[in-house]
Amino acid sequence: MDYSADVARAAADHGTAGVGPATGMHTLALNQVSLTLGEGETVAVMGPSGSGKSTLLHALAGIIRPTSGSVSFRGADLTAMPDAERTKLRRGAFGFVFQSGQLLPELPAVENIALPMMLGGVGYRQATDAAVLWLERLGLRALATHRPGEMSGGQMQRVAIARALCVQPAVVFADEPTGALDQATGREVMGILMDASRANGAAVVVVTHDPNVAAFCDRTVYMQDGRLFDSPQQAAFGQPYPAAQAGARQGGAPYRPAYQPAYPGAAQPGQPVAAAPAGAWPQPQAGPLAAPASAAPTPQDERIVSAPTWRAGAARPADSGSEAAR
Repeated sequence: MDYSADVARAAADHGTAGVGPATGMHTLALNQVSLTLGEGETVAVMGPSGSGKSTLLHALAGIIRPTSGSVSFRGADLTAMPDAERTKLRRGAFGFVFQSGQLLPELPAVENIALPMMLGGVGYRQATDAAVLWLERLGLRALATHRPGEMSGGQMQRVAIARALCVQPAVVFADEPTGALDQATGREVMGILMDASRANGAAVVVVTHDPNVAAFCDRTVYMQDGRLFDSPQQAAFGQPYPAAQAGARQGGAPYRPAYQPAYPGAAQPGQPVAAAPAGAWPQPQAGPLAAPASAAPTPQDERIVSAPTWRAGAARPADSGSEAAR
């Protein structure tokens, strides 16, 4: 599937870009972003609040039009399409799962699922029959006539997944799909979303704060200040991690993420460099996202401050002393 976004200095046109009162400069929601999504690929987009994750998802889905750059899907440029064509594309080629489900409260589960098909021209009987099959597939056949107010959060999200996949989309966009769920239900919902999407050959883009959710995907990218990076180290340093290390080794200013605390007893400018006290740095843990042991500073290389990488499910160490580091 040819689906790529190359958004150079792009910003959303619905209020996420504005003019600063003091400087008069525009704030960019997306800046020099380039992303390619393969056929059937699953990608997680992580980053702090306000970093541009949801704006990127909306630009990829054609919900908003970037101020510059392009978003292409199977050879078609979404940024050049009129609104009616983008709406038709979203209805048939894309599926959406939102944090709160966004089900219509007046409709029962079967009609919530059938609605996208009926909007695409499918008859009521055929659409509802297909919706019932999806309910059976997700273990919700008994809830066919239940309205959203009569369901749990996890049940509503499963109905939302069925609604997203019933049109056989090429891409499913999920914006914090487990944000309103407890951890156990969130894992269950993500497992269902990924299994059903792969069974239908759909690619998935998931926006999340949760590394446990990101672990379900084939790869993870990271947003920071409107820019996209391939690793949390790049996002923390604002440039490729090896370049940041090289700059520090060559006597440049040390790179330290805003949340990284200085360890107790760290040397001040002009003072001799001393080794960090034992236990001052979190030890690397085994796992696909674990930081290598060499990431911890050494006595002869104290100016390099590494951004720790946390494995899925690991608790982040307390940020004691972070205010001093900032």
